[in-house]
Amino acid sequence: MADTADQKKTDHRRRARFLRPPTWWPLPAAALLGLAAGGAYGVLKAPEYAATSYVVAVPDDTTEPATALGFSQAYARIATSSSTLAYAQPRAGVSARRLRTQVRAETSPESPMIAITGTSKSPAQAADIANAVADALSLSSNQAAKSTGVQLLLFSQAVAPTEPASPSAPVSGAVGLCAGGLLGGLWLLARPRRRPEAAAAPAAAPAEEYASLPAQGEHSETKEKESAR
Repeated sequence: MADTADQKKTDHRRRARFLRPPTWWPLPAAALLGLAAGGAYGVLKAPEYAATSYVVAVPDDTTEPATALGFSQAYARIATSSSTLAYAQPRAGVSARRLRTQVRAETSPESPMIAITGTSKSPAQAADIANAVADALSLSSNQAAKSTGVQLLLFSQAVAPTEPASPSAPVSGAVGLCAGGLLGGLWLLARPRRRPEAAAAPAAAPAEEYASLPAQGEHSETKEKESAR
């Protein structure tokens, strides 16, 4: 009977171990979830276009080139200011509040050139935004060209892009897959470790061993019987 009960317990443990999911299941689950979320984002989100216009700071005969480089950094900061956007708003065709979120200005510490990028769901409007802000920045800065010795000139106008700048569905899906896999791996590393069942088995062995030994009183009675014999 005891052997049958032990056999049933062993079979039950084997079935439970077989049906239990592997410990690494969060990794593929999180990766698939990230893939689905990234792909859905790429499909549902409307494509966004970006167009860039370039202006360059040019020094006059009495100004050093390093001065023009410094002014280009300053003009890049005021390209998205309220005064510049107020000049650009009529030509851009959008409100100044919305225009602030659809334009950005970048420059390099080694070049006096300023890149003004407009973004929109329409390719033509993205180019209009970039050109409007570039013209407004050149107009406002050239009003002080006599005192600064630096003039902003249009280097290249923005044209309507043919391809969106936002990631496509495959790209966003791949990004989601990588992000989900990373989160799943971090969860596996941070989750509490489960103590294996085999570690608890040896703890019960000493108790069984001591239970099989005779008690102290029984040991002394055995010695007395042997001495009486």
